[in-house]
Amino acid sequence: MKIALFITCLADTVYPSVGRATVAVLERLGHEVVFPAGQTCCGQMHVNTGYQRQAVPLIRQHVEVFEPYDLIVAPSGSCVGSVRHQHGQVARRAGDEGLATAAETVAARTYELSELLVDVLGVDDVGAVFPHRVTYHPTCHSLRLLRVGDKPLRLLRNVAGIDLVELPEADQCCGFGGTFALKNAETSAAMLADKMSNVLATGASVCTAGDASCLMHIGGGLSRLATSTRAVHLAEILASTDGTVEVRS
Repeated sequence: MKIALFITCLADTVYPSVGRATVAVLERLGHEVVFPAGQTCCGQMHVNTGYQRQAVPLIRQHVEVFEPYDLIVAPSGSCVGSVRHQHGQVARRAGDEGLATAAETVAARTYELSELLVDVLGVDDVGAVFPHRVTYHPTCHSLRLLRVGDKPLRLLRNVAGIDLVELPEADQCCGFGGTFALKNAETSAAMLADKMSNVLATGASVCTAGDASCLMHIGGGLSRLATSTRAVHLAEILASTDGTVEVRS
């Protein structure tokens, strides 16, 4: 099966190992992954900060690039949430019904990684090996917008050697929220402190999630505490066959 990779801005520019891990998992399962080179930002940042008119060209570009593909995957609940719940609405508000319809068609073929694996490909064991103590943070967009439920946990439970421990108050936001962390820095930092306290209480050596943005926030906080606990994307754990993840440059 041919699957198009929607890499997302953060994975493309900051965490390319997440994109490579996504490809590795899907290729191990026997699927062909293609990378449409014309893709750009999906426009979520613009929409969320009130620049809906400026987001329309990005939505149009996204639709043109991904329209030829029957299946599209992204290692991000946040960006998939934008494609599904914002693209059609923003195009329609701009008066472009044709773009809105096309965007909704593309959105219906777009999946967050755990959704694609469990719901579409029917897989909950990808042959991963990761003998570490791990706790899972369900990011807000994956939990509340996409409603991925326990799909990431089902995948993690089938990773060989893993010691998966429950995160206290797992459904609480980590405090990132895109520009929220900049505009409301004190509140964001307080929310992060609570999240890090819960992560550290598990004794896990790894905190994982399906969004690089939240992991950037949590991982940054953990590094400032000089703790050995790392933030590792779900795709990187699922790609591992020897208990390690790619060293990020």
